[in-house]
Amino acid sequence: MSPEDFERLQGLMISRAGFRLTRDRIRLAEHRLAPVARRESYESVDAMLAALWARPVASLGWAVIEALLNPETWFRRDRAPFSVFERELIPALGRARTDRPVRVWSAGCSTGQETWSLAMGALAADARVEVLGTDLSSRAIEKARAGVYTGFEIQRGLSAQAMLRWFVSSEDQWRAGPELTQVVRFARSNLLDEPTDDARFDVIFCRNVLGDMEPSRRARVLEGLEQRLMDDGCLFLGMDERIEDDTVAFRPVHGRQGVYVKSPASLRRAA
Repeated sequence: MSPEDFERLQGLMISRAGFRLTRDRIRLAEHRLAPVARRESYESVDAMLAALWARPVASLGWAVIEALLNPETWFRRDRAPFSVFERELIPALGRARTDRPVRVWSAGCSTGQETWSLAMGALAADARVEVLGTDLSSRAIEKARAGVYTGFEIQRGLSAQAMLRWFVSSEDQWRAGPELTQVVRFARSNLLDEPTDDARFDVIFCRNVLGDMEPSRRARVLEGLEQRLMDDGCLFLGMDERIEDDTVAFRPVHGRQGVYVKSPASLRRAA
């Protein structure tokens, strides 16, 4: 892959998905695009990119973008936020939302492990819950919706007890059980897009998504998350992610790393 192609890939990723590629990822990008080139019947990655630049096709462009997204995820990744969610937040919300289920959004859910983890935690706390998982990658959403994981994937973050309680063994794979599938749904969604409905959520997990985004696109995503979050709801970011001081939409919760609530300024503006 030439430096020129990589620069154009960066522009494509930022404009369509908001993510930026650092220069040290050029070899990784080529490695991830090779299967896409074979699947699309091109002789090489260079040939595929040349065709894309000469005649931009939406389906090929999105296939390229999806291949370059970071799919890394596992069950109950970074246990601390899930403990806060299960032991503190969900019980309180369950008492407050007596007229409806607690609504949870896993934004940027990749292949679904985070979404299923949230459902497990809520159901273990005897809460009525609806959990939505969304991701930009249609291939990731297909796997998430199937709810089927290998032995390696299922054991990455889950205890044997949790695995046996919530999943059903199917040959050498594990499928999400009916308790989970009744409360979870998945959909493809781009966090840069304007909301197409007025759905609002009590809890939003958007973890390990913003860190790789171009700053101006990051601000746009945060605006969307603010619109979608209930005024008394909570936003969970990755353990190493921070919201810039000049962003008035959210403020951190003291003693709870990665947990944010709407700021007073945001609430006044909404009123």
